Amino acid sequence: MTKIVFATRPSKLARWQTNYVIQLLQQAVPDLVCEVIVITTRGDKELDKPLPEIGGKGLFTQELEAELLSGHVCAAVHSLKDLPVENTAGLTVGAIPVRADPRDVLVCTQSSSLEELPSGAVIGTSSLRRQAQVLRHRPDLKIESIRGNVDTRIRKVEEGQYDAAVMAGAGITRLGLDKHIATWLPLSIMLPAPGQGALGIQCRADDKTTLAILKKISDIDTTKSVRAERAFLLALGGGCSIPVGAYAEIKEGVIVMQGLVAATDGIQVINVDGQGEEPQALGKQLAKQALAQGAGELLND
Repeated sequence: MTKIVFATRPSKLARWQTNYVIQLLQQAVPDLVCEVIVITTRGDKELDKPLPEIGGKGLFTQELEAELLSGHVCAAVHSLKDLPVENTAGLTVGAIPVRADPRDVLVCTQSSSLEELPSGAVIGTSSLRRQAQVLRHRPDLKIESIRGNVDTRIRKVEEGQYDAAVMAGAGITRLGLDKHIATWLPLSIMLPAPGQGALGIQCRADDKTTLAILKKISDIDTTKSVRAERAFLLALGGGCSIPVGAYAEIKEGVIVMQGLVAATDGIQVINVDGQGEEPQALGKQLAKQALAQGAGELLND
């Protein structure tokens, strides 16, 4: 009997993602036994401050990584966009299943699009990438930090604390909360975070048994695409909190990718695009193009 012990955060979305991966694995390996241990991270506890101020998305992964390294658990399922682009020593991403829709959405009770929002409307997001792109299209809107789980952020909009919020569509649809989506934002308006919509299953780099099982549910096209996106982010400095967007897809065997680096006020935006066959090389190439156009100065600001 083979057994995999998973660590998960307590949120509904984290549990859904872990259970979804377990279902995929048990379809691929029918006699596999899976156990789940719930771990509350610092990011789950400190909900009163904007994420970039207290350390960014890594706050949701550090405790899970510590459990992995200690050997108490075998694997942890993350939203790939929240996972730091450089592997923690001793850990690796063992599988990336088929990606969900990577786009962001507008959650709003009053308007059905970004264009329809009244001037001065308050938009909730803790993402500098989303802030920059919203302000690029609607500089008259006001951005305020919003924290909490998916359902908490939706509730804050419904209660009128915010006029709207911009969120990842994948998390909302995974929880069956699609009715709260006013509109899906096109890539031309809102380029997603590198890896958005994809799940990354982290495990110990030397755990051959777990790695062999996880490999059965990894999707080749998704893996290539998100590796290119994450290579772009890494070559630009690597932080999950910086205003960088990227989206890659496979077209006729080639990786086609677009990337974006923006000033947080949305006034300056650098767009790059290209294609290639090797994910890391393509990500680095587009980052080099962005840096040549002044991306370093925008990120330093």
